[in-house]
Amino acid sequence: MSQVSSLPRNGAATGAFFMIVASLAFAGSNLLQSALPTPVEYGGFGMSSTGMAFWQYVIASVLALPLILRIGLGNLRTSHPITHEIRAFASALGVHVFVYGFATGVPIWQMVTLLATGPLFIILGSTLFLGERASAARIGAALVGFAGAIIVSGVGAEGLTSSTLVPVIAAALWATTDVLTKYLSKQGESPETLTISLLVLVTPNHLLILLAVWALGIGAPGLLPAGLADNVFALPGGTALLLLVLLGALTAAAQYLLAVAYKAADATYLQPFGDLKVPLSGLLGWFFLSQVPSVWFWPGAALILAASTFIFWVESNQRRTLSMA
Repeated sequence: MSQVSSLPRNGAATGAFFMIVASLAFAGSNLLQSALPTPVEYGGFGMSSTGMAFWQYVIASVLALPLILRIGLGNLRTSHPITHEIRAFASALGVHVFVYGFATGVPIWQMVTLLATGPLFIILGSTLFLGERASAARIGAALVGFAGAIIVSGVGAEGLTSSTLVPVIAAALWATTDVLTKYLSKQGESPETLTISLLVLVTPNHLLILLAVWALGIGAPGLLPAGLADNVFALPGGTALLLLVLLGALTAAAQYLLAVAYKAADATYLQPFGDLKVPLSGLLGWFFLSQVPSVWFWPGAALILAASTFIFWVESNQRRTLSMA
């Protein structure tokens, strides 16, 4: 039986809708992750990127407490604790790699567009480990989205640099998280369990990563704070604190929406819709941070949007055809 025909009624449209809303939340998160660690002299708030990532998920976990109480702690029990932990560690490490790119001054539109390499990792993982069928349409949409990301990033003009590799590594780590999310969904885990388990486990993993970096003495811009207690655990004040709380709220919302989307439809089908955060993030960075995209941003973004529209149209038609057969 094909993956399309196995989706629940209206599963494709429901999954696409929640993935698009999640993309909006992720775009807002990307904007704040870029603005908070930017030095004050450049119009930012000068927050340590490592501290920002840590508090982002502490706040998200706190905001998730009402949801924990509403669904009941009994619903958080799982028979896959190790898988949940690996998923949380990959997610936390991906965040630190990603915000490190912002700390080194890479503009938001370039950082986020290179995340469009993610679908290739998603398809590989979903095919090899989940047994999902990677149709020609899905592979084609992923390749078109990847081509759009390459056009926007300017890799062809500037060459492959360490800065361009940062979001690619983050994309691979988050693809691991996505594949594990889908795997756990297939094992019967609810969106609530997937969301809360990630939010509860990811904060200790953020702390573990920070302590490991500090203990090993790894120095890198925005990665290793000058003093652990003074920089990593220090909360900002005023507007920066409000933005940090908003970042935590968007993080919690995005993860929940993502889990609901994956419950409705499979990973390889949904991933092109996740690429919508690329043009959305670029536009937000342009409007709020004055990070003007290159001229190649527009054709690249158009390719990404075309890939999302195409895969939705193809698989929606297939599902209608199968339902009438």
